[in-house]
Amino acid sequence: MLNIRKCAIIGCGFVGASCAFSLVESGLFSELVLVDANTKKAEGEAMDLSHGMPFAHPMEIYAGSYDDITDCGLIIITAGANQKPNETRLDLVHKNVGILKTSIMPEITKRSCEGILLVVSNPVDILTYAALKLSGFPANRVFGSGTVLDTARLKYLLGQHLGVDSRSVHAFIIGEHGDSELAVWSSANVSGVDLDHFCELCGNCDDRETMQSLYEEVRDSAYKIIERKGATYYGIAMAVRRIAECILRNEHSILPVSSLIQGHYGLHNICMGVPCIVGSTGVEKVLDIRLNEEEQRNLLASAESLQKVLSTLDLS
Repeated sequence: MLNIRKCAIIGCGFVGASCAFSLVESGLFSELVLVDANTKKAEGEAMDLSHGMPFAHPMEIYAGSYDDITDCGLIIITAGANQKPNETRLDLVHKNVGILKTSIMPEITKRSCEGILLVVSNPVDILTYAALKLSGFPANRVFGSGTVLDTARLKYLLGQHLGVDSRSVHAFIIGEHGDSELAVWSSANVSGVDLDHFCELCGNCDDRETMQSLYEEVRDSAYKIIERKGATYYGIAMAVRRIAECILRNEHSILPVSSLIQGHYGLHNICMGVPCIVGSTGVEKVLDIRLNEEEQRNLLASAESLQKVLSTLDLS
């Protein structure tokens, strides 16, 4: 029987361990199982997290095997090679698709799991599509973290620039979680006030160069963090927590997760970050938000870059 308050994290590297910590702090789950090819690493992370239980809500945390994931309501995949300095997310594709195809998905599919599969490993859009095809699961139950973190980065930087709470900023980064992603400026607003109008009201009129600079800072954030500390993991861990909240609380919230697109924005048979309604059944609906002509062109170009990579893969 499916246990919606049981979660599995596959992969206990920097990202997996940070996601585990974030979820322990959230109070969303009563049971958390950590699975890793390095069993001792998973055991160490479980022990370390468990020792904080006197300061958190009661829950069971343990290192397990794939046999322990069968009844999980949410299975989070973070396993894979890390992005290195000067390496794009797409450079990781063949290494991490290979891990997914030979080591992870066969173990998941032979256990007839009925939970939601959340892909976080990079390149997330490619791996989400691969997980969907290899699993045979319904599309609503297989999706990736997409551009949820990129969108948070944009909201943070816009909030800093405008001098307002980033939670009042509403703007999306969509497309590939990577170099071809784009900002949807045409619908950006601050608590319902059009971004351009808000800038006028505050006497902070921004030109296109300023907005482009903010977008580039979002796009290049991971490279800068990796250059400084070797990996990114706290931001994505908080993004994963937010996605888990939407699922566990059946919030029907709108997040730009990487989901199967069939006909939306003129695209077919591809996974990439676009606004979706997320609830207890996973992705309930992919939304066609209004884009201007330039944004539509950039989204199609982003999709084309992903399709070129997909065409090189064997997912049979």
